[in-house]
Amino acid sequence: MKIRPIISTLLVFVLLFALAVPALAAAPGQAALAASADFGTRFKDFFTKLFDRIKARFAPIQYFFEVKKAHVPNTMHKNAIHMLKSVQDTIGDSFIITTEDGKVIVVDGGFQFETDYFIQYLKAVTGQKKPRIDAWFLSHPHTDHVEVFNEVAEHRTKQVTFDKVLLHYVPAELYASRSQEEGRQMVSAFDRISKAFPQKVQILNTGDVFNIGKAKITVLYTADTSLIDVNEHSVIFRMDLGGKSVMFTGDAQVGAGNQTIAQWADSGLLKCDICKMAHHGQDGVDKNFYEAVAPEICLWPTPSWVWNNVNGNLKTPEVRGWIEELGVRENYVAKDGSHVLYLD
Repeated sequence: MKIRPIISTLLVFVLLFALAVPALAAAPGQAALAASADFGTRFKDFFTKLFDRIKARFAPIQYFFEVKKAHVPNTMHKNAIHMLKSVQDTIGDSFIITTEDGKVIVVDGGFQFETDYFIQYLKAVTGQKKPRIDAWFLSHPHTDHVEVFNEVAEHRTKQVTFDKVLLHYVPAELYASRSQEEGRQMVSAFDRISKAFPQKVQILNTGDVFNIGKAKITVLYTADTSLIDVNEHSVIFRMDLGGKSVMFTGDAQVGAGNQTIAQWADSGLLKCDICKMAHHGQDGVDKNFYEAVAPEICLWPTPSWVWNNVNGNLKTPEVRGWIEELGVRENYVAKDGSHVLYLD
């Protein structure tokens, strides 16, 4: 049963009817027309909200069947990375990692409207009716990275549980003083939401090394507040799991990338087998960062319009050229759907 076309058809019918109401007014006077127009607007708004609620109710069913059709594998007790697609071909990062000893790790998650897909996908990956996440990393306070976490933590705790959330946010007041409104809003939202689980919050700092089951985490960079942009406050960390190494970069840009290289150039920790492309594969870290990582595989959380530089104002073609020059043998791109990589 194709739910989305049915809902869309019904919504169009209701909106057309609502728009037609003013024309059906019996009295031709200005007052009558104004009253009729007001009624039509309220009628349209009511049914728009009603159908939004209906669509929200059907979303879990829709994504259940979508995940089922895609044959998303249960990778519990296997070392694997899942990169989730965007349900609306937009920007965002969403990664689920499983380990051989049964741990579940999430990095970011995406926009709020992607929560139902995320939950259905997580259920498939874990085989659990109420999935449990051992560690949830938030790279930086932008909506396309953290809204799924905010939604789960505030409204979906009956569907998903998490043991720990790991992040390094700077104070909301700093973003307010720099007119970085999105960053201010997301930090303020976390401050409010996290009051319900302060014991679960772990603040990351550069140089931290710890394990989540068999996954070893090395934090290479956290926010330098001398850098203005919120993207430059992305946590950069290395994960070693199943004999492979993975570099997670958030939306880090040139400043964060260069600081990471300067601090860790002689450590041997920058070279990784897999690299998550910074800032969706455009306008992120510079070429020298990817040269230092020298990955064999790149993960691109990149929609089609960014990959193809549809508007002609993005750096994606140049970055794709860098990766080709580095001889990367495999590229996985979110525009093509969700992907799973086994690390053994």
